[in-house]
Amino acid sequence: MYSLAKPLMFQCDPEHVHELTIKGLAKTQHNALAALYRRPQIINPVEVMGLTFDNPVGLAAGLDKNGDCIDAFAAMGFGFIEIGTVTPKAQEGNEKPRLFRIKQADAIINRMGFNNHGIDYLIENVKRARYSGVLGINIGKNKDTPIEHGKDDYIICMEKAYAHAGYITVNISSPNTPGLRSLQYGEALDDLLGSLKEKQAELALIHNKQVPLLVKIAPDLSMAEIEQVADSLVRFNIDGVIATNTTLDRELVFDLPHAHEAGGLSGRPVQSKSTWVIQELSRRLNGHLPIIGVGGIDSLTAGREKMAAGASLVQIYSGFIYQGPKLIQQLARHL
Repeated sequence: MYSLAKPLMFQCDPEHVHELTIKGLAKTQHNALAALYRRPQIINPVEVMGLTFDNPVGLAAGLDKNGDCIDAFAAMGFGFIEIGTVTPKAQEGNEKPRLFRIKQADAIINRMGFNNHGIDYLIENVKRARYSGVLGINIGKNKDTPIEHGKDDYIICMEKAYAHAGYITVNISSPNTPGLRSLQYGEALDDLLGSLKEKQAELALIHNKQVPLLVKIAPDLSMAEIEQVADSLVRFNIDGVIATNTTLDRELVFDLPHAHEAGGLSGRPVQSKSTWVIQELSRRLNGHLPIIGVGGIDSLTAGREKMAAGASLVQIYSGFIYQGPKLIQQLARHL
């Protein structure tokens, strides 16, 4: 069914198609029409961070920013689902157009800019969802929050998400919010991680449960930067790391339509770069915390490469858009 719909969808504006798809899934997820995309849940359990994942294949953040269709994605067979990135206040994001397909490379460029309805809206959707699997909530800062006060936004979101999340991801690696990636380095990273770990300990006592805290990093890190990030993650006892976000590198698509557009590049062109970061990160972490691998996973082989590099779980987004729901089943069954 997806193979029939894809050619038509790919003739239309990508953000318009995305919005229609999210609305359609939200309206059908709790009625008989959900049978159109429901697939048998593949149980291939993985124990990571004290959580049991039904299978090692997750939905990456960004596709369901507001948690509008958690149950629809669950019906497709994902082993876990990550929603967001969400910010304390609703925001429009960057000007349109801001989403572009590079069809020749099975890639996407986006400069969305954390467009979302705010943390309160997302939490209400989470409360209504029937999904009982592991749900990640990805948090960020508002564009108009000065970078020196960025940690305040993360703490606000963390306080509101904690009771409802299976794990919480701190997104400091999107290239589409000015200055955000500077939080990945040095004293800024240490200050952020220290504050968030203090808040995690406080919330664990209040809610009587430990919700793992993860950090999502960029693929455009040097060897020295990976070493520094790994050191900080271990020193502050962070529970996990997601590698990686989108890339600013255009080397593999420089001559293709839309390659000049600003924003983060995802899909097949980021595949090897992401895998290299996972491999180097894994070597430096030396088993102290698990890695969720994401970036260009569009086949079983690509998924296995991420696992071989050191990932315990994987997430898909662009590969899911290009390959369709069948990719979930292939990965969930054989990884």
